[in-house]
Amino acid sequence: MKIVIAPDSFKGSLSAKEVAENIKLGIERVYKGIDAPCIPMADGGEGTVQSLVDATGGRIITARVTGPLLHQVDAFYGILGEGRTAVIEMAAASGLPLVPENQRNPMLTTSYGTGELIKHALDMGCRDIIIGIGGSATNDGGFGVAKALGVKFLDKQGLDIGHGGGSLARLHTIDASGIDKRLRDCSITAACDVDNPLCGPRGATYVFGPQKGAKGDMLEVLDKNLLHYAEVIKEALGVDIKDIPGAGAAGGLGGGLTAFLGAKLQRGIDIVIETVKLEQQIRDAELVITGEGMMDYQTQYGKTPYGVAKIAKKYGIPVVALVGQVGKDAGVLYDMGIDSIFPIADGPMSLDSAMENGARLLQDAAERIIRLYKVAHNG
Repeated sequence: MKIVIAPDSFKGSLSAKEVAENIKLGIERVYKGIDAPCIPMADGGEGTVQSLVDATGGRIITARVTGPLLHQVDAFYGILGEGRTAVIEMAAASGLPLVPENQRNPMLTTSYGTGELIKHALDMGCRDIIIGIGGSATNDGGFGVAKALGVKFLDKQGLDIGHGGGSLARLHTIDASGIDKRLRDCSITAACDVDNPLCGPRGATYVFGPQKGAKGDMLEVLDKNLLHYAEVIKEALGVDIKDIPGAGAAGGLGGGLTAFLGAKLQRGIDIVIETVKLEQQIRDAELVITGEGMMDYQTQYGKTPYGVAKIAKKYGIPVVALVGQVGKDAGVLYDMGIDSIFPIADGPMSLDSAMENGARLLQDAAERIIRLYKVAHNG
């Protein structure tokens, strides 16, 4: 018997690796020595670096970079076990939590630090780079990233325009001749789970700007600036990013990565599935156990359990989800490859108590599931 364990993290409680290991401990109470590979998963958002590092035997690298408000911050990224692939969460260098709520202003915030992380990864010998682009504090179209990698953004006087989404109004020319030459040998993939264009009512500014501090007239200014930015990019580089699905992700970073780094935009869960070679592990399994902290109708939009179940169903393998909480309309997942959903709580308890006791609860729930599975298969 082979049971593949491929969960996401239970945020605030356990990493994906810890979730998987505790599920396995519960299974081993019933079947000692079972073939049960633990494959930590993620969907391209927070926790992706840790999950992929854990899944491949890689390592976490720390680096001091420029934060969204131009202060130095301690950021991190991962290098996978094969030593060539870097995994970066842009939020680690340019994320909203790095900006105090009363200082959030996407006219000023920059993605420059994310570019510095890319440069650091290049210095470490990485040539395949995966970038998770959720949780940004910025609305600069990713020009901060490109600037950190050697691209010049100049005004009519030939002077540097500065930083932040507000400075794009002064942009006149782009000089990409100084971009880091090592990027020519790189494959860049951006984990992008939205299809928003760069500009307009569904664009970066109007949809995501308010949570970053944009309001009132600032929204119109920032949106107009991104449109101008796209026009200058088209003139200078011959690349039209304005209407690319996903260009508006992370304050336009999706568009910037496409224009300057030739990045491929791809769903986060698909990137992770490919990177950890999940399909190769699943195809000969008898059962797959996945999970996440909260499962509801949103899980169907590219979250980890949905992606895992999609692979398992190609081979007709049953899928069970262990979850911290069953939320609104989680039942829709029954038609999408998840055969059963088990909350791990074993009685009435507070959220704090459930998170504190997550390891034990996972082990106990996994044991209950496997005992039922054993009965169903005649012992």
